[in-house]
Amino acid sequence: MKRFFALLLCLTCLLCACKGKGEAAEQGGGEKEPTRIDVLRIVFVPSHDVQNTLADAQPLCALLKEALAPLGYEVGDVALSVGESFEDVGRILASNEADVAIGMPGGTYVLFDDACDVILTSTRNGLSKDYDDARQWNDQMPTVPIDIQTVFYRSLIIAGPSEKGRELADKVNSGEELTWEDLDSAVWSIMDVSSSAGYIYPMLWLEQHWNKDVGDLKHVMHSASYDEAFSRLASGEVDVLATYADARREFIERWNGEFGREESVWGETDVIGVTPGIYNDTVTVSKSSPIMDEAFKSALQDAFIQIAENTEGGKSVLEIYDHKGYQKAVSADYDNERAAQELIKKLS
Repeated sequence: MKRFFALLLCLTCLLCACKGKGEAAEQGGGEKEPTRIDVLRIVFVPSHDVQNTLADAQPLCALLKEALAPLGYEVGDVALSVGESFEDVGRILASNEADVAIGMPGGTYVLFDDACDVILTSTRNGLSKDYDDARQWNDQMPTVPIDIQTVFYRSLIIAGPSEKGRELADKVNSGEELTWEDLDSAVWSIMDVSSSAGYIYPMLWLEQHWNKDVGDLKHVMHSASYDEAFSRLASGEVDVLATYADARREFIERWNGEFGREESVWGETDVIGVTPGIYNDTVTVSKSSPIMDEAFKSALQDAFIQIAENTEGGKSVLEIYDHKGYQKAVSADYDNERAAQELIKKLS
């Protein structure tokens, strides 16, 4: 009997020891080692002087390391550079000379989307009006910024105080559809062919509604600046212009002063066309980067959003491109940009 109890005691101790080792192994297995990234290479688009951009962006190095650490990534070094042009940044990503690009416009991303993925779209202050229906913009009340952040802006076709401009505005505000003949009889002010709001997206609007483009219009004047375009609209030299959605805010005082109009710019102009949204600048990553898997892309998204929302240093970095923050993006967000680019190729 003594021998039996001794054996039972030994067996109990053995079971307890095995259980303890199992629990320890289980607890230890829950602690995942961080993924080590020796160098994270970031390239910026050249919106400003190279040295100033690099100096202003320097705080991002420490901020990214700090934000990525709790997400399971230990970053050794963050290397910053600036491309020579927007297209050069696309080529840098395509050739795996950088892992991440900041500030790339949507049009540039679309040109290089076979070599890079968009992960974030920058945000800006939204406007008190954002409608697809042109009539809803025409309450003669100012369009003002709001605190809500948005990832895109609009281009508007605006009719001025000329007789033809009022004719088109009255037709839109009464709920009638404009015809191609209506538009073709007006004198237009458009911007350079590289302008998203002043040329590319208005051209897309014409293509989508009438299967026409700017080159089909009989009366077109190319303006070198929006100052020139609004001056021409005020004088009646042109009947309509294409511009970004909040442009009239910048001409409130000059409309009545320098341009000599008696009524407000909100009372003498009306929206007759609204383009699809023009998506903001991107944060993109290289498809050929060896460190860029789905998990790390997700971590980068969370890190950039956190930096933009929660750190003063992050806000100062964003000011390089007037970014207010970031939202997660997918490739389909830029389908309208793809359509615009295809239209440009077709017409060139």
